[in-house]
Amino acid sequence: MNNMSSEKVNCVQVDYSNPTQMEHLLFMLNAYSMDPMANEKPLPADVLNGLKRDLPHVNGAISFLAYLNDDRTNPVGLVNSFPGYSTFKARPLLNIHDVVVLPEHRGKNIGGTLIETVAAKAKELGYCKLALEVRTDNPAERLYRRLGFNDGNHAMLFLTRDL
Repeated sequence: MNNMSSEKVNCVQVDYSNPTQMEHLLFMLNAYSMDPMANEKPLPADVLNGLKRDLPHVNGAISFLAYLNDDRTNPVGLVNSFPGYSTFKARPLLNIHDVVVLPEHRGKNIGGTLIETVAAKAKELGYCKLALEVRTDNPAERLYRRLGFNDGNHAMLFLTRDL
């Protein structure tokens, strides 16, 4: 992995009404879905269509696409985040839901730049903290810890229930 890169990472906040940016977001989410850390298969067409239809209407959703240098045609990373609420701080928080960097661009601090960009936006908007879930076998956990994420006071389980 190349940790020293002369390429500049540029993060652009997604305008969900911009068709090109939405196509880039969907491309990146589909790439993430095919990764071993996710589903290992593409997203179904109905999910892609639902995202295109619904994301513009999700209150408080914040996404950033990462591009290298001056290229705005080939995204290399994405972060999606959604607001929540901290009952212990009586303030909003921002949950980072997806972080994806294309495999051939990992190790260039793209993920770190995306997270720091969304952190700055969250701070600007008055959020009290960032939260994220990560698989325990995901190598990206090291990045998250370097960026200041920790287990909190106690390690937690993340459980789901399909409805």
